[in-house]
Amino acid sequence: MDENEMNVLDELNKGACMGMDAIHFILDKVEDENLKQVLNNQYKKYEDISNQICELYPKCSDKKPHETNAMNKVLTWYGVEMKTLMDNSSSKIAELLLQGTNMGIIEGRKILNNKELDSKVHKIAQEYVDMQEDALEKLKEFL
Repeated sequence: MDENEMNVLDELNKGACMGMDAIHFILDKVEDENLKQVLNNQYKKYEDISNQICELYPKCSDKKPHETNAMNKVLTWYGVEMKTLMDNSSSKIAELLLQGTNMGIIEGRKILNNKELDSKVHKIAQEYVDMQEDALEKLKEFL
């Protein structure tokens, strides 16, 4: 794998970590058991993608894949707290998560459409986008 593919893995891992962080920060505000189940399933899928990246990464580098830094985690937590302060309905929570999910889809599609990738990296990127698109459809039901 070349540096371009390492950058792709880094971006995908940061996206997966950001998704896990957002779900972690918002899950205690969710009262709807169906939405909780959707979010728990989505969290597991992000975790699986991150694990796949962490398995592939050492074969190409002695470093670890990039994750979200402490400042991004704080900003994500703060954003969740502020945006759900007055409204923590399932609809509002779904709306917030849909915004992040859309960003993940856009970034994932850019990667798939504009980069020549090793088959293993391409598979992970495709899985990431497919998972995000599936999550988008499931979250729409809660708007």
